[in-house]
Amino acid sequence: MSNHRRFITAPLVAATAAAGLALTAACGTDNSSTPAPADTSASEKAQQEKKADSSPKSERADLTRFRLDDRSQAGITDIWVVWTVKNTSAKKSNYRIDWEAVDSHGTRVANSTEFVTDVQPGQTTTGESPTTLHSAQGVKLNITSFDRTAAY
Repeated sequence: MSNHRRFITAPLVAATAAAGLALTAACGTDNSSTPAPADTSASEKAQQEKKADSSPKSERADLTRFRLDDRSQAGITDIWVVWTVKNTSAKKSNYRIDWEAVDSHGTRVANSTEFVTDVQPGQTTTGESPTTLHSAQGVKLNITSFDRTAAY
């Protein structure tokens, strides 16, 4: 009886893998990226908000800050990515932020995904995650994908 189960499992695994490959090929990939938003002073932020109020907003504009924070001390590397999201939509929202860190030679040295959930309309939230980076010097952050979806 146990040999019969293994025989059925192998075709099922193969069919699942084939379906996954077909779906990946059909959906394609978008390898483009955009620079992370730069930290700006309070007066620059006020000017940007005035401009944003007069033009239609994209969901990408909800990511108001995304940067590295080097907390290393006493010879111990401790580099975090920190972000601020402001929900400019009329619905409670979830966010997915895919990012990469690129060194001065253009080599990707880290990448990850951040999830922000249940942000109320008009609400601003901040977050942070540790990275595997060994240095923040000369590293540029790029947002490779940003997605806002309605939260229920």
